Amino acid sequence: MFASFRHVASVLGVRSQASIALVRRFASLPSTSLRPQSAIYVSTSTNPYFNLTLEDWLFRHYPAHAPLLLLYHDSPCVVIGRNQNPWKEVNLRVAREKNVPWIRRRSGGGTVFHDLGNTNYSIHVPRTSFDRAKTANIVVRALRALGVEGYANERNDICVGGRKIGLLSECDRHVSGAAYKIVSGRAYHHGTMLISTRLDTLGDLLRVDKVGRLDGVHPTMNTRGVESVRSPVCNLVESNTRITHEAFVEAVITSFREEYDVADEPCVVEETPEYVGDEYFKSGMAELPRWDWAYGQTPEFEYVLKKRFGWGDVTCTIRSKHGIILSSTSTLSAATASSTNIQATLDELGRRLEGRRYGFVQDAEVLSELEYRSGEVAQSEVGELWRWLKAEMRA
Repeated sequence: MFASFRHVASVLGVRSQASIALVRRFASLPSTSLRPQSAIYVSTSTNPYFNLTLEDWLFRHYPAHAPLLLLYHDSPCVVIGRNQNPWKEVNLRVAREKNVPWIRRRSGGGTVFHDLGNTNYSIHVPRTSFDRAKTANIVVRALRALGVEGYANERNDICVGGRKIGLLSECDRHVSGAAYKIVSGRAYHHGTMLISTRLDTLGDLLRVDKVGRLDGVHPTMNTRGVESVRSPVCNLVESNTRITHEAFVEAVITSFREEYDVADEPCVVEETPEYVGDEYFKSGMAELPRWDWAYGQTPEFEYVLKKRFGWGDVTCTIRSKHGIILSSTSTLSAATASSTNIQATLDELGRRLEGRRYGFVQDAEVLSELEYRSGEVAQSEVGELWRWLKAEMRA
């Protein structure tokens, strides 16, 4: 199994408004009445919106000169990197069917799947002493204390030895990826440790067939954002059946204490009114699912897809930036290019998509006036094309 770890004037107007919103959001942080109390935090909440906001709050409010550790696990969700494209990283159809949300986190890196079978760790240190290998080795030592011979590879992903592949050498498999955030004088290294996660669900949610090859069969999505690195994965319980979330948490705490000479007792955080009623937490938890963060942060991409209809072959190219469609062109094959009425209607469909939110266009926004203006020949063709494009943009 493999997974990741890892316009027209109206268009310009929409983008300008989004830019202003982003500037306002990052110009000043929400206020908070809370203060961090320990160098070690363990969250009992399984709400990913709460835990990601807790991580951000600790990052920005714990003393910049001191190390900090956060550990938690989440109910099922997909978490993508800050600079990633959800339409390329997440199988959105499967996510809807399984009622699994996806969330854009505030750090870079690749896409991961969270459930109660994996544990998230976040190690914060001063920027001046930030060493990716050093923080990765805190986790490696924790695994070895649990009887698992893990190691950090050149990307500082955590790996364990795999099974023999025929007569060939062992194939090492990933149990945790790595992502980072560096702001001003502070940095963190965080990852998701696979303990007993549902690898079948992980594979279904992260399997997206938009890999970037124009072979006439598969759609091609090329993005300027960060793409996840696909790697073979496994669970820790395959190496030691006795490993649990609680055992991993204790082992990482012990390793962290030894590395930084920390004697603090863990601060156990619950999702109580004290936290969720705080302005910083309310604002952070509300921001994560909001369109302008979840979709509006998507880097520019181009999606090229082809389909054979009864009336001709169509190649469609959609360009989008920050979740807004910049352009959409649909070209008929040479065999049907003489059908100028159909081509003109498809061109009009493309113009009507400009400036709309990618994946959120409603039928009435593009079809009502088109069907009124189109000739009888083109009505069914444009409707068929639109139903296909609509489904592809939601996939």
